[in-house]
Amino acid sequence: MDDPELEKLHADRIAALKREVEKREAFKRQGHGEYREVSEGDFLGEVTRSEKVICHFYHKEFYRCKIMDKHLKTLAPRHVDTKFIRVDAENAPFFVTKLAIKTLPCVLLFSKGIAMDRLVGFQDLGTKDDFTTTKLENVLIKKGMLSKKKKEEDDEDAEYQESIRRSVRSSENLDSDSD
Repeated sequence: MDDPELEKLHADRIAALKREVEKREAFKRQGHGEYREVSEGDFLGEVTRSEKVICHFYHKEFYRCKIMDKHLKTLAPRHVDTKFIRVDAENAPFFVTKLAIKTLPCVLLFSKGIAMDRLVGFQDLGTKDDFTTTKLENVLIKKGMLSKKKKEEDDEDAEYQESIRRSVRSSENLDSDSD
C-alpha cells in the first residue's frame, strides 16, 4: 500500500475494529453475552449497571418458562450490547410485588435501570408454545431492546432455513410437487 489515502483508510478501519473489540470486552466484563441467574439481592445492581437489560422472571416448574429460557439463552451471545438475566420468582417476592408480576413467564425490559416494557406469557409471540427464537428476537428489536442483526448474519440464517426446507422437500427443484 503505497497510496497514503489507502493507508489512512486502513489505519482508521483497524482503529474502529479495535474500539469495537474493546467495547465488546467491556460488555462481557459486565455480564453481557451470557444468560445467567441473579438473586434478589443482586437484581438491582445488575439492572442499573447496564443500559439495556432483559430480565426473565420464571418458575422452575413451569413448562413455558423453560421455553422462554431456551430462546433467551440462544439470543444472549448474539446480542452482547444487551444483558440477559433471569430471576426465580419464588425467591424474589419483593420485586415480584413491586414490579406487579402476575403471570409467568414475565420478561421485563429495562432501559437505564427503568422498566420500560414487558412480555407477559406468550401473548406478543402468537400465544403458542412453538414460536421461534427469530420471532422473539424481532419482538425485542421492535421494542428497542436489541440491535438489528448485520446483513451477513441474516444471509446465513436464510441459507440455513432454505437448506432445511430443501431437506424436508427432498427435491432439488423448488417448484416441484413430487417427492
